Amino acid sequence: MFSYLNGKLAYKDPTFVIIDINGVGYDVKISLHTFSQIKDQENIKLHTYLHIKEDAHTLFGFAEDKEKKLFLQLISISGVGPSTGLMVLSSLGPHETEQAILSEDVRTIQGVKGIGAKTAQRIILELKDKVGKDGDSDSLINIPSSNRNAIRNEALAALVTLGINKNAAQKSIDKILKQNSGDLSLEDLIKLALKAA
Repeated sequence: MFSYLNGKLAYKDPTFVIIDINGVGYDVKISLHTFSQIKDQENIKLHTYLHIKEDAHTLFGFAEDKEKKLFLQLISISGVGPSTGLMVLSSLGPHETEQAILSEDVRTIQGVKGIGAKTAQRIILELKDKVGKDGDSDSLINIPSSNRNAIRNEALAALVTLGINKNAAQKSIDKILKQNSGDLSLEDLIKLALKAA
């Protein structure tokens, strides 16, 4: 129904954005990869997928068409819904997801919250001949921040939104911040915490 949305970025969070198009605010769920691509923009274009259930219509948005295609391939697999597909792309990113599928790395895919061994094997089996055809490389923008407390709070909010227990998320974040004395981007912190959770 919606192929893409192009408008003003009214609100952004690591897990969703609100795009203002002619006075209408569209709530769009996004991955951490997309968040890193759009974080400094005022006007954005997101390639979208509308997921319709009996009780909800949910928009998912992606900064790149390649990420949207990979998301659609993931959710075509039995046992992988849109939330799990977004979790894969947030935990691993499009490039790492493709690499894990192509190298048949079950452990990496299974490391994503909500994915068991059978689902990881099914993802590899069904997608290894479909992914990596366009050869684009994935480049994350890494912007360090000196305000670790603000990043910690944002990361915690994002992890709770993604379904991680608040106490477990706090422990993971604090452990990662202790181990990394240098600056960590918000995306890196959330990714590391997702892998640890």
